[in-house]
Order: sequence, then C-alpha cells, then structure tokens
Amino acid sequence: MDIVVFGAGSLGSLVGGMLARDPAHDVTLVARDPHATAVRERGLEIVDELEARVYPATTTDGRDLAAELAIVTVKSFDTAAAAETLATGSYETILSLQNGLGNEEALAARLECPILAGTASYGALLREPGVVACTGIGDIVLGARGGGPSERADRVGDLFASAGLETTVADDMPRRLWEKLVVNAGINAVTALTATENGAVLQRPANELAREATGEAARVARARGIRLSNRDALAALESVAADTAANTSSMRQDVRAERRTEIDAINGYVVDRAAELGIEVPTNGVLTALVRTWERGRDLR
Repeated sequence: MDIVVFGAGSLGSLVGGMLARDPAHDVTLVARDPHATAVRERGLEIVDELEARVYPATTTDGRDLAAELAIVTVKSFDTAAAAETLATGSYETILSLQNGLGNEEALAARLECPILAGTASYGALLREPGVVACTGIGDIVLGARGGGPSERADRVGDLFASAGLETTVADDMPRRLWEKLVVNAGINAVTALTATENGAVLQRPANELAREATGEAARVARARGIRLSNRDALAALESVAADTAANTSSMRQDVRAERRTEIDAINGYVVDRAAELGIEVPTNGVLTALVRTWERGRDLR
C-alpha cells in the first residue's frame, strides 16, 4: 500500500517506521528538518521497546502527494493547515491519529475522501534527528469518525496489526475519542505544569486535581450525548496513568522544548464546549488559563 504520514514527528515516525518494515508498503514521511534530512540520509532508527531501522521516503513538502492512505499526526493547532496541504494531493482514505477533539471535523471540512478517527497510546519520543524511541507499548484504536462499522477501518486495522502495532477497530469512535480526551484532560496539563511524569497524577495532591479535571470533562461529554460515566472516566484515568507512569506526556514534552501545546484541543476544548452548554468546569478553566499564559509569555500564541 502507498502510505503518507503527514506530520512525522515522534508518533508519526514510530507508526510510519513500523509500517515501512514491510517491503509491500511504500511509506513517505512528511517531516520537518533536521529530522527529514537525517532520515533521508541515514534512515529511521526505532529504539527501546520496539526496534527497527528502515528507509522510508522523506520530504518536507507535503503538497501534491498521492497515496491510498494518509495518516495525519500533526499537532491539533496545525490540522487546518495540514488539510489545506493535503487537499493539493489525492488520497483514498485519511486517518487522524491526533490528540484532542475537533481534528476529524477540520479535515472533513476541506477534504472529500473518507476520514477515519483514531487514537494512539504508544509512548513515542524523538531522541534526535533520525531516531525515535518507543517509550511504551500502547495500542491504536480506529474506526469511522461517526461510529458504526467501516470496511475502510477494517482494512487499515489489518494493515497496522500486520505491522506489529497493537490495534483495535472500534464502532464507537465518538465515545473512544472522548474517553481519551478526559484522560488527557487529567494528565497532560498537570504534568506539563509540574514537570512530572504521568504517574504523578496517581498521588496526592495531583491526583485530586487530575480527577476533578477528568470528572468535569466526562460531564461535558454526557451533555453532548456521549455515554461516559464518571466512574468509567476515572477508571480510565487511573489505568492509563498506571500503565504509562514513567512516560512523559506530549504536553510536558512541548513545554520542556518551549513549543506551543495542544491545550486548546484538550482542556481548552472542554472549556469551550462547557461554555456552549452552560456547564461549570473550573478545574479545566484554571489549567487552560495557566498553560495559555505560559504560551503567551513565550510568544507561542
């Protein structure tokens, strides 16, 4: 299969690199320099929990490409721009593997091909240009963005599974996306602001803060028609935090590197939807305000 990975940073390089191990697939990574140049000259090395060295095609220009599948892994604030660039090419299916909510809608607004929704819980870290570390085995969940069965999702799921990636094809992606969001709402901003690993939210006083943020997000999800109880949401928070206790959240990685974060698509998304519904979400409001203030202080917004 011809595959384009658009936004091949840490997660995109990990997924694209695993797919590139199969010579039946032609994989192209759309990445930024110096990572793109390093992969082009020396190949892509995957280290730690997964190991491989592969030689996918690499470019910094994502315009006018064609493939059966495009996997979008850009930061959420770059989704609209990615859609504009993808629209210059030709794709049969596009899969979003991004953090937060709203990405699939932004892609569908500009692109005519079917859009699949997905989540990924693999730990990935770009150690240096050309080297991506798998810091934790997770899973990829994907399916039709509106829910229900999808032959396209089945095909992509088989593709990922055959590449050695733990994969589930789900018919309830709206709920799955919200479940990941409520977990990220409890983990990402807290660990980013306190410079701690994910396991920090399992202990006081961070545990109380994380549980409040997750509970608020679950309440907003239910108000939007998603069946997600507080009990299930908090159980998911505890499970993910325990399974990834030593991992560094993507938001903490962004803060450490002084990059713009995805706060708008996570806690900020909860705040915005809550305002539309007249629901109070004070913990998410404070976390969002703190991270946005940090970004503005560094001219990242």
